[in-house]
Amino acid sequence: MVSVGVMGCGYWGSNLIRNLHELDGADLRYCCDLDEKQLKRFSHFSSEVCLTQDYNKPLADPDLQAIVLATPADTHYSLAKEVLLAGKDVLVEKPMVLRSHEAEELIELAEKLGRIIMVGHVFLYNPAVVKLKEYVKQEKVGKVYYLYSARVNLGRVRTDVSAMWNLAPHDISIMCYLLDAEPIAVGAQGAAYLQPGIEDTVFLTLVFPGGQLGQIHVSWLDPSKKRTMTIVGSEKMIIYDDVDNEAKLKVYDKGITMQDAYYSFGEFQFKLRSGDVFIPKLNLKEPLKIECSHFIDCIKTRKSPLTDGRNGLGVIRVLEAAQASLSKQGQLVEVRH
Repeated sequence: MVSVGVMGCGYWGSNLIRNLHELDGADLRYCCDLDEKQLKRFSHFSSEVCLTQDYNKPLADPDLQAIVLATPADTHYSLAKEVLLAGKDVLVEKPMVLRSHEAEELIELAEKLGRIIMVGHVFLYNPAVVKLKEYVKQEKVGKVYYLYSARVNLGRVRTDVSAMWNLAPHDISIMCYLLDAEPIAVGAQGAAYLQPGIEDTVFLTLVFPGGQLGQIHVSWLDPSKKRTMTIVGSEKMIIYDDVDNEAKLKVYDKGITMQDAYYSFGEFQFKLRSGDVFIPKLNLKEPLKIECSHFIDCIKTRKSPLTDGRNGLGVIRVLEAAQASLSKQGQLVEVRH
């Protein structure tokens, strides 16, 4: 059994706590939060789970092997550093940190101390996204031309980070995962309609080294909840809809081919192809449970996580470039590598 504690018992922290408490192989020892009301929600746990407002308790426990951080984003760097220095492995929720040099420092520290640092890019553990990756890798969609996504809803407005830093890490990590590449440049335009200086609506454009384009729309200010991504390839097109529990993936046998025009030498005509729509069967196991299980397994085996520190760093670099682009009214900004 791997002994683990959770710091941050709010909306997402409570989901992590539930999964770790139920997970075979995990021994939940601590739930930490500064807000006593958050802790009271777990008062039904046995006395073996310590509910505390003192973050130093789990850090000082020599028998605790790992800590999961679901605290506000601006605390991730300092807390993750303390966890590593305490000799424990750490899972940090997204965004990993708010500055790339902080991510680089944490990665270096983890390597020096022989500790595991994992980032909560939960959608890379989603069976639908894993299946998408399989289709792209096996070239079932042909050459990927472009991707675009919408992650919008009305509400859950944050006051500590913008919608871009709150929501876009999901789609950036998915696009990089599908294409096995990080963007070379990014442009972003957004607006702060609800709070001065905190963008609640942002449109990002990602330029990948293979020539693919990615577009991401994130917002807290939208009439409906959408969690969709469309992949357009030379052979097939796929729509991933995370809100649709019956058909999360729809594979369209659609495309355009170019062939010689019979009526004019040296010219071409475009032929549209429209075939069947295929809905693959998926294992709808909760992605967060898969992520937590992966973290526990990595602690046991000491293997590097799928979403390790470098994976988190790549997303932070894209967000930093996007933030710079926002200040330049959407001008493309190179992503530092």
